[in-house]
Amino acid sequence: MEQVFHRFAGGVGRAKPCRDMSAASYPALRLRRTRAAAWSRALVAETVLTPADLIWPLFVTEGKGVEEPIATLPGVSRWSVDRLAERAREARDLGIPCLALFPNTPPALRTDDAREALNPDNLICRAVRALKQAAPELGVLTDVALDPYTAHGHDGIVDTSGYVLNDVTSAILADQALVQAEAGADIIAPSDMMDGRVGAIRSALEQAGHVNVQIMAYAAKYASAFYGPFRDAVGSRGLLKGDKKSYQMDPANGEEALREVALDLAEGADTVMVKPGLPYLDIIRRVKERFEVPVFAYQVSGEYAMIEAAAAAGAGDRDALVLETLMAFKRAGCAGVLSYHAAYAARLLARR
Repeated sequence: MEQVFHRFAGGVGRAKPCRDMSAASYPALRLRRTRAAAWSRALVAETVLTPADLIWPLFVTEGKGVEEPIATLPGVSRWSVDRLAERAREARDLGIPCLALFPNTPPALRTDDAREALNPDNLICRAVRALKQAAPELGVLTDVALDPYTAHGHDGIVDTSGYVLNDVTSAILADQALVQAEAGADIIAPSDMMDGRVGAIRSALEQAGHVNVQIMAYAAKYASAFYGPFRDAVGSRGLLKGDKKSYQMDPANGEEALREVALDLAEGADTVMVKPGLPYLDIIRRVKERFEVPVFAYQVSGEYAMIEAAAAAGAGDRDALVLETLMAFKRAGCAGVLSYHAAYAARLLARR
């Protein structure tokens, strides 16, 4: 029987059965009591995941009536602007409060100076206007970085040696943010990791009267191996000359992440993001505890692809893997999570 316990008698090292259930011989608290039934587990759950915790990233492409599956992101597609209204209504009905947009800019419009990023009628600006018309109650987050628009795949303007120029890039990013805000973006999310760009963007937004447009800074964005499928989705794989280690963070560093967050908050960021997600749960927790601000995580394309590969191979249950990983972000301290599984997870949560 489980209730048969042993204690040493007489100091001789020989154990004998003991059925004495007094407080002196047995702990009064059994932690399994509150785990025994589903209703009880729900009552004492320390962390709760809902669709309102999710941001759904969507990839946008040119054309009409287009749904273009992405091979390295099974279940994820690029959508033409005219198909975004369906996604917006789907998100609204599922209780997802915000959509994030990323463009697959046509190769002919990618240039060394990323001039298409400043076109007020570019793919992203048209997509923002379409979403705000279809579901104005939803938030729209836009990515501010130049890599979807450059011919070389970097997040900024490069010099003759291939080095990304910080201040020149930051000035362009501020103009890009203004173009997106004018289109109706609710959250500007600079993902480039240039020093000082949050301050430049905040100043530009304030001067243009966009005082309520939020900035969600990719404050701790690591030079990660988990971004491959995303680069396929936005059409930048194969364009990149070199790597991004001179501006994205070294995965070995944690203290540096706190310094990055402190700078972005001081420059006017409303919220901050850690990217990638699961490999950096320790950073999420440290940022939340240090700064006590809303922290978001991006469950990036490589993380999504690993879950899908595990499910396809029969190595894990997709539903359980999706919800457990999203719960891990919340438990670590996230206010919300960008996830390609957002709509899928919202449906799972609705069935609970």
